[in-house]
Amino acid sequence: LALQADRPPCVLMGEGYTPVLNRNLSEEEVIAALVEAGGRQEVIALVSEARRWVFDQEGVGQVRVSAGYHNGLLQARLRRVQPAAKSTVADRPSARPNAENTGVIQLEGIERNQTPPAAGARPAGLTTTAAYARPAGLAETEPLRTPPAQVSSRPAALTGTAAQRPVALTGTGGQRPAAATGPQRPVADTAPQRPSAPTGSLGPITSTKSLVPEQLTGKPEEMFEDLLKLARNKKASDLHIVADRHAMVRIAGDMTKVGLKLSVEQVEKMLMAQVPAHLKEELARDGAVDFALAHPTLGRFRTNISRQRTGMKLTARPVGDHVPTLAELGLPDAIANATHHHQGLIVVTGPTGHGKTSTMAAIIDVINRERSDHIITVEDPIEYVHPRKKAVISQREVGTHTKKFANALKGSLREDPDVIMVGELRDTETVRMALSASETGHLVISTMNTPSAAKAIERLIDLFPPGDQPQVRMSLSGGLRMITSQRLVPSADRKTVRAAVEILPGSPPLWALIRDNKTFQIPSLQQRGKALGIVRLDDSLADLVRSGFTTLELAREYAEAPDQLEAVVKGAPTKEAPAPANDQAKFGKDMLSKAGKLFGGEK
Repeated sequence: LALQADRPPCVLMGEGYTPVLNRNLSEEEVIAALVEAGGRQEVIALVSEARRWVFDQEGVGQVRVSAGYHNGLLQARLRRVQPAAKSTVADRPSARPNAENTGVIQLEGIERNQTPPAAGARPAGLTTTAAYARPAGLAETEPLRTPPAQVSSRPAALTGTAAQRPVALTGTGGQRPAAATGPQRPVADTAPQRPSAPTGSLGPITSTKSLVPEQLTGKPEEMFEDLLKLARNKKASDLHIVADRHAMVRIAGDMTKVGLKLSVEQVEKMLMAQVPAHLKEELARDGAVDFALAHPTLGRFRTNISRQRTGMKLTARPVGDHVPTLAELGLPDAIANATHHHQGLIVVTGPTGHGKTSTMAAIIDVINRERSDHIITVEDPIEYVHPRKKAVISQREVGTHTKKFANALKGSLREDPDVIMVGELRDTETVRMALSASETGHLVISTMNTPSAAKAIERLIDLFPPGDQPQVRMSLSGGLRMITSQRLVPSADRKTVRAAVEILPGSPPLWALIRDNKTFQIPSLQQRGKALGIVRLDDSLADLVRSGFTTLELAREYAEAPDQLEAVVKGAPTKEAPAPANDQAKFGKDMLSKAGKLFGGEK
C-alpha cells in the first residue's frame, strides 16, 4: 500500500500502482494512518529523519512500514513481510466499482497468502480505473527525506469509530485494509498530546522544504525574533506568518516551511505586539496595515499585518542594511545615465516582488553621491534609510508624515526640491501631480506594477479620461527620460536570483510614437533601437543563460517571446515584429508622407 500526501492512495498490482480512491489524501490523513499502523512514536520522530518500523497485524502477520518526506511531501509504503501458504481459487481477489465513489476500485478477498498477479497483468475486474504507472517519489529506489514539520494532533475526521473514517482508510464491510491498520485496539476519541518542539540551531538547512529554527516554542516575542533572524540569515525575500499554519519563507522564489505550526493565540500575541500604537485603530477599522518594522539588531522589514479566515497574518520583507548600488544589484550602468537630467520622469516597473524598490533606491543613491541637490522621498512605508552624502534628503512616510501621495507631492513643490521620489504611481491624482512636477523643473522617480515598459506607458495614459489623454501624451512625449522594467530570475540551483532588465530611454522616436498615439509600435522600436540605448528583456535573459547563471528553461518563464529566446541565446537574428495587420496600411501611408516631407515633396 502506497500513501502520499496530495495523491490518491494506491496498491501495487503487478508492476503498477492502482488507486483505491478518487481523491487526494491530505498530509494529516497520511499521518493519522501511520499512527494507526503502530507508528505513534515514529511519526513524532519524523521531524528529524525518515523512519522504518514493523508491526503485527492480526490476520495478516508482520507489516513493514517506511515513511518520510520527499520533495516536501509525506510518503509511506506498507508491505507484508512473511506471506503464508498459497490461497485457493475462491480466495482470488475480485473488484467492483464502489457505489459511493464512482471510479474507485474496491478490493475484496485479498488474503495474506495471496500471490500478486503476473508482471504487467491487470487483475480481472479492474476496468473502471486504469492501472497507474508508479507515481514519482514512490519508486523503491527513492530515498526518504527529512520532513518539514511534525504532527500536532490527529485530524478530527480520523478519530472516533471506523465507520467515520474516510473510505481510503476503510475496507469492505467497514473493515480497515490489512496494510493500513495497526494492532487490534480501540481507537481513542481524544487526540494524542502535542509533542515537544524540536530544538537545534539556526544553522544549515536540513531540507529544501523544511527549516526548523531554534526554540520556536518560546514566548511570542522570542519566536517572532527567531523567525526574523531565520529570514535574514537565509536571505529570504519574504517571511509569512499565518495563524494555524506553518510559518514560511520565500527563498529564490520558492516557499519553504519553517518549524512547527503556529496556533491562533501565538500569532495574535506575536503580531499585535508589533503593530505601532497609531496604527492599531486602522487595523481594527480596515483589517490591514502597512509599516516599516525597525529591529535593533536585525534591521528593517517592510511589513503588512492583516486579518484573514484563520486569524492574523504577517508578511515581512527584509530590507538591506545599506542602500545598494546598481553594481551590487547586477544592473547596467546605463540606468544611471537618466539621473543626469535635471527634470523629467523616470519609471521603474515590473511585477510585485521583483526588486523595484531596491532599484529605485540605487538610483536615488547615485544622485545622493554625485549631486548637491535636495531630494524628497514619499514612501509607503519608508524602506531604505538614505544617509546624508552630497545631497540633502527628506524622507516622508504616507500615513505618518502625510495623508496620501498626492498631498505630499503638492506640498513638496513648495519645499525647493530638485528630485522627488514617489513610492508608487497608484491613481490618477498622483500621476497628474507627478507629471506636473516633471514639467516644472523637477526630476521625478517612481514605480509602477506593469509587466513591461510599453505597458507602463499605456497605463499612464489610460489612467486619465479620454478628454485628458492628448495632453498626457504631450507631457510624456517631452518629459519621459527612462522606463526600466525588471524580473528577478532564479539561478540554475535556485539558491539566488539576479535581475534581467528592460531599458527604454527617452528619445525622439519614442516621443513621436507616444505623441502620435502609436504605442503599439514600441516593441518594433525596441527590436531595432540598440543604437538608442534600448535593451530588450529577452536580450538580458539571453545574457544570463549564456553566462551560465540560469537555464534556458527557467529563462523561458520570464521571456516576452519564449519561442524566440533560444535563437537569441545562440545569437541568431530575429525577425522584426510587423505592425498589426489592421494598422499596416495606415502605417505605410504615414511613412510615405513623412518621407515626402523629408525630401521636399519629391517622389
